[in-house]
Amino acid sequence: MDDNIITQLSIFVNNEPGRLAHIASVLRECGINMRAFNLAESTEFGILRAIVDRPDEAFEKLKSTGIIVKKTDVIGIVIQDTPGSLFQAADIMGKAGINIEYGYAYTGRTTAAFFIRVDDPEKAVKVLKDAGIRLILDSEI
Repeated sequence: MDDNIITQLSIFVNNEPGRLAHIASVLRECGINMRAFNLAESTEFGILRAIVDRPDEAFEKLKSTGIIVKKTDVIGIVIQDTPGSLFQAADIMGKAGINIEYGYAYTGRTTAAFFIRVDDPEKAVKVLKDAGIRLILDSEI
């Protein structure tokens, strides 16, 4: 798999007190670190989308405890803290016919990124790289 395509975990969280803490405790028990995440809610459940340092191990551990989890391919676009940084990447993908389904931002010690789910990750990687947009490598997570 392309090192620019990152495995995200989509974890279903019942919308009730203590459920997010339970999921976080499962990850803590196996020493898995969440690098970026987003929690979206609905009336009955939420979805915790997480970029973790060992996604395959986290997936297996969560699944073995009865938590509903799935793997999704995302890409991470390095963004600068300047006007137009997000526009440049979004415009390139729009012109290439690539749909951004959702995204969330991450700011680390040395870089900021926008993790996105798109309908064609391989094409998105190619058009962004061809345009000189820097992507986060899976090994950088």
